[in-house]
Amino acid sequence: MHPVHLSRVDLNLFVIFDAIFTEGGVTPASRRLNLSQPAISHALTRLREMFDDPLFVRRGQAMVPTQRARQMVESVRAALQRLETTFAPNGAFDPSMLATTFVLGLPEPFEATAMPIFLARVAHLAPAVDVVMIKVDRGQMKSELATGSVDAVVDIWRPVSGDLRSAALTVRRFAVVARRGHPAVGPDLDLDTYLAQGHILVSARRKGLGLEDYALHGAGLERRIKVRSRHFFAACHMVAATDYLLTLTEQYAQVLNAGTDNQILPFPLDTASSGMHLYWHARTDDDPANAWLRSQLLAAVETFERVARPV
Repeated sequence: MHPVHLSRVDLNLFVIFDAIFTEGGVTPASRRLNLSQPAISHALTRLREMFDDPLFVRRGQAMVPTQRARQMVESVRAALQRLETTFAPNGAFDPSMLATTFVLGLPEPFEATAMPIFLARVAHLAPAVDVVMIKVDRGQMKSELATGSVDAVVDIWRPVSGDLRSAALTVRRFAVVARRGHPAVGPDLDLDTYLAQGHILVSARRKGLGLEDYALHGAGLERRIKVRSRHFFAACHMVAATDYLLTLTEQYAQVLNAGTDNQILPFPLDTASSGMHLYWHARTDDDPANAWLRSQLLAAVETFERVARPV
């Protein structure tokens, strides 16, 4: 790559670069920016010549970024956001002027509880913002945040390195879901009865324990997991048709139970709870858009906690 003087660079090319990186293709990038596909393709050609790198290669229907593109995306996004802030009145951040796509790594229960409130806030305050919700493997969380392929992650508490930041979102108590008419479970559920039943564990992994199992093990106890399911919604319907029990957070149990007639009972260990944290990369600490995103996620959780009914 030959040195290029900044005065000869069209900054709009980097807006298009970010759109292709985020959307995964020329066609969706053209829709996002309201430009023609030939205009996007021409800009990509100029970018490839500028960096002497293909930047994106086609795999199936998607345009996959090269290593060079992944290395530069953080700097490009940070520079574009600083320019947007600079051109805002008095340098103030105005979410109504924000046009971007936030990619969030979220667990299934969080999507069904706090996210409807979050999305309503975003639609009102920043109507040009799009949101993509994905599942992020815990082992990949640091690299996903570092590369900018995800803007924030919500997950259970875990120690983080100096490159990551975190904030506590909420501590939620567990609840137990059982079908009405269960032969062993009445209006109350004691620990012995809980342990004597078969259980459904919701997890995307083939093996391993759930948070509730770690709480039980801390008390020297163990339950019998009979079924592993990938989705809480499906598990609730399995509970309705069997004598198995399902353990999950009480707020999510209330949301899911709207579609079934299962009982929701307190978890029989007083100390058991599930703490969720918000994670982001240190490089976005002072990024106005990411800071605004984090504030809206925290506000949505606080609102949900106020309106959620305890078991």
